[in-house]
Amino acid sequence: MSARLHQFSRSLAQDARGAMVIETAIVAPVLLLLALGGFESSRIVARQTELQTAAAEAAAIVRASPPTTAAHRTTVRDVVKTSLGLQDANVTVTEKYRCGDAEAIVTDKTTCGADDAVATYIEVVITDSYVPVWTSFGVGSTVDYRVDRMVFISS
Repeated sequence: MSARLHQFSRSLAQDARGAMVIETAIVAPVLLLLALGGFESSRIVARQTELQTAAAEAAAIVRASPPTTAAHRTTVRDVVKTSLGLQDANVTVTEKYRCGDAEAIVTDKTTCGADDAVATYIEVVITDSYVPVWTSFGVGSTVDYRVDRMVFISS
């Protein structure tokens, strides 16, 4: 009996016909998860790059033609919004001020003293979010983006 068992185990060890199926069954899900993770990660990075590029574009527009009125700021917002496919709430273009040597930046110029030199800035804020596919499996969460650009206009 022992000889038969030894011969059977030896012939089983030499038979490699099903090894590839077993290896594929083990490796394929891991490779699929790696590919999905790489794809989703690249989409996250690509969207961040798009937002950064749009913010740089907005800063260039502001430098070329400072938006001195609310209508001009709305035009800058609309350019950014359209290039990214976002809603009005996702892009803000706001006039900000620095009073004299103060570190704080304020939204109301009248809070500056009469003798303060007032520096004017335009702040562009872009927000967006991305829901990676792995969140549907209970892994991770939504990626929230926020890109800020503060552009000096005048003093």
